[in-house]
Amino acid sequence: MTAEGGPEIWFYHLERSSLDQVLPVLLDKTLQRGWRATVRAASFEALEPVNERLWTFRDDSFLPHGRADEPHAERQPVLLSVAAENLNRSQALFVIDDTDLDGLEGIERCFIIFDGRDDQALAAARERWRRLKGQGADLSYWRQSEDGRWEKAA
Repeated sequence: MTAEGGPEIWFYHLERSSLDQVLPVLLDKTLQRGWRATVRAASFEALEPVNERLWTFRDDSFLPHGRADEPHAERQPVLLSVAAENLNRSQALFVIDDTDLDGLEGIERCFIIFDGRDDQALAAARERWRRLKGQGADLSYWRQSEDGRWEKAA
């Protein structure tokens, strides 16, 4: 996970928007890029709201996805998973809680999305940043501007 061989790791600090507003947009951009994605959390219960949101992301369409514990996980463009394995050969990993960052083989960019209005999530993200920086990881920090656009702040 160093700058020489590991993925870029982008921290997304939610302050003005919620996960269910931001994650589908980032996943849609990832798919438009021609990449596959994995959304990882500590439990499938934590992923259930994401699953529901991806089905209803837009009135006229949905984001194609599936769960890692269901058949054909390896064929899913977006995979919801609790495992560290890169089952669908994703280039992008989206971490939505304090889950470990194991299994980054093949990942080009890792998104760590955290709620800045939650003191515990904010403290965990700061600790994770400090730890990864000490390991030489290629880190970026993104936050929303007043008008809601994402700006690179570090």
